[in-house]
Amino acid sequence: MSAERRGCDERRASRRLWAIAGLLFVCALVSAALGRYPGPFLTPPAALFHDELARNLILNLRVPRILAALLLGATLGGSGAVLQMVFRNPLVDSGFLGVSPGAAFGASLAIVFLGGAPAAVQGSAAAFALLGMAASYLIAQRIRFGDWVLRLVLAGIIVSATLSSATGALKYLADPLKQLPDITFWMLGGLWAITWRDVLHIAPVVLPCLVVLHLMRWRLNVLSLRDETAFSLGVAPGRERLVIVVVAVAATAAVVSKAGQIGWVGLIVPHIARRLVGSDARRALPASMLLGTIFVLACDDVARTLLNGEIPLGLLTSFVGALFFLGVVLRRQAAVRS
Repeated sequence: MSAERRGCDERRASRRLWAIAGLLFVCALVSAALGRYPGPFLTPPAALFHDELARNLILNLRVPRILAALLLGATLGGSGAVLQMVFRNPLVDSGFLGVSPGAAFGASLAIVFLGGAPAAVQGSAAAFALLGMAASYLIAQRIRFGDWVLRLVLAGIIVSATLSSATGALKYLADPLKQLPDITFWMLGGLWAITWRDVLHIAPVVLPCLVVLHLMRWRLNVLSLRDETAFSLGVAPGRERLVIVVVAVAATAAVVSKAGQIGWVGLIVPHIARRLVGSDARRALPASMLLGTIFVLACDDVARTLLNGEIPLGLLTSFVGALFFLGVVLRRQAAVRS
């Protein structure tokens, strides 16, 4: 590719990245106005000055929920993009390495044996999400065949299956009238209980992790190569890959402990980002973070406004993500046939 063509592609990708950022700003403003009070769907700006109830709804319910959706979407989208590049596998997302199954097991354990207090559920979910990642890493070290990426993939499958089975056992032991509905409701995922306190709990963890991933995005292009090639370019692939994975998993554990299981965001969003701005991690990672926030924010708006009762966020993200994935598969199949 000529230098002129490459420069043109980079400028186009940069313009698209700024357009995505602008779209996110607009979506956040619209989300703050969306609601059933005082109007059918939109709150007029004048209500902020003349209606105390509307002002409290916006400032104490909608704004922290929007901020939580931004943190959740940026974390899942960015972590999915990072893990797909590090493991050279387009079907990896931030629930990989036993993170989401670990969080589900931890939350179920707290509901069944620790009384189901919100703090206990969130703390246990975050702790077991990190333990799931640690278990995958330790098991991968003991596997004696294949390269490191393959060993970690196999270890993640083993740990995820084990934790999912353990969660099923806890469901069997749970009280069917009280505990079992709480487990099911948490695993569906949602932001209905988010407050300013929740945002202040997860932001100190998530924001530094996202900054680290953003600063290391230029290294991802090298780490996506084979270990021998990366080492010849002056990179310590094992150490840097471990740092990036730990940071991505820590951020994911923090948001999942509050929001529950939100599927398909980390799997689908990076594919959209690469289609829009290319596969260069310097632009693909920021685009994945921005698109992740837009995707989660839009789904959450639909979840809380479409029906009288709130739709679980995890159901919407999984439904939309699965439809998009089906479209990608059918489109590629048509392209191969032609």
